[in-house]
Amino acid sequence: MTDPDLDRVLQAIAQQHRAGTRFIVALAGPPAVGKSTFANRLQKALNTQRHGRAEILPMDGFHLDNAVLCDQDQLAQKGAPQTFDVDGFGSTLARIRAADMDVVVPVFDRDLDMARAGGRVIGVKVDVIIIEGNYLLLKRAAWRRLVPNYDLTINLSVAQDVLELRLIQRWLDQGMARPDAENRARGNDMTNASTVIRESLAADITIPDLNDIHKGLPVCRP
Repeated sequence: MTDPDLDRVLQAIAQQHRAGTRFIVALAGPPAVGKSTFANRLQKALNTQRHGRAEILPMDGFHLDNAVLCDQDQLAQKGAPQTFDVDGFGSTLARIRAADMDVVVPVFDRDLDMARAGGRVIGVKVDVIIIEGNYLLLKRAAWRRLVPNYDLTINLSVAQDVLELRLIQRWLDQGMARPDAENRARGNDMTNASTVIRESLAADITIPDLNDIHKGLPVCRP
């Protein structure tokens, strides 16, 4: 079955990517919109064209540690823009953009709820990097400085009521009791989602809904 959204992105990469250069795709959108799913589908399609062509760099690896957030009285807001090492993320993007060496990047461990430094290596021969994260197109100054690193920007969006259901389900899937899952989703998560929706720059490509990707997944009901 064809995927017109994926095909549109692949066509844009094919048209814009110059041979011998590194191409960075920024995949942005609120939490639970389907960024990781779409990034994995895009990586698979690109690596079908040439083995090892594409790698994914999630923004989650640049979460500040819980101890740091506690010191800053920000732990309850974890996942908000100010709870990421945006400068460190920018430095890593610059090294990736240079494409002159292997780049060691951090990985977020959800079981440990922390980023692991040196968790993965992006090889020098990888020529398409798919960056995925909530705030890649945020208009705030620290985040906006990252935008010149991107060659193609994509925004994923979905209706807010559907988004809320998915966020609740995410916490239920992690073993959280329903009242806690609903409070977490309707509090910090939806606040962060609103920030993304209200304060992001326009993307080169907007994909308005990924319902097809989520067919068959459990959806919680209020």
